[in-house]
Amino acid sequence: MSHEPIKTLPLVFDEPRGRKKPPRHLADLDEAGRKDLLTEMGLPGFRAKQLSTHYFGRLVHDPEEMTDLPGAQRAELVNALLPDLMNPIRQQEADRGKTVKTLWKLFDGSLVESVLMRYKDRATICISSQAGCGMACPFCATGQGGLQRNMSTAEIVHRVVVGARDGQR
Repeated sequence: MSHEPIKTLPLVFDEPRGRKKPPRHLADLDEAGRKDLLTEMGLPGFRAKQLSTHYFGRLVHDPEEMTDLPGAQRAELVNALLPDLMNPIRQQEADRGKTVKTLWKLFDGSLVESVLMRYKDRATICISSQAGCGMACPFCATGQGGLQRNMSTAEIVHRVVVGARDGQR
């Protein structure tokens, strides 16, 4: 009986260098930073608070639903503070649609998943804060692929906002 050595991968805690950063998003900035960004663009700074209310409070991302913003500026405001960070590329459902697993493609091609679980009295979402994993567990495909990068605040928060929106259905 031959015993082959077990192939082990190193643990990785630092993300690879030289990766592109995701677009700047409302969720990456504090209130003053949001206002400053719009002011630098020649837009009224107070609109940042309106966008924040739409995104965080009303869970709205579509400029057409932001009727308190001037129609001529909606697209520009949304592009400035709510750029597309990720797109869903596959969804799987279980429990008659109460549980939905979504595979997301991030701006740089990295893939991450989230799982939304709807219950009678609440909704729960499972998300990650990294694309890939540096733990190198031999039984896990994600771990075998290694750590690709840490996700931005907005990439993490956006999945929560989408989950909260979808959890209301």
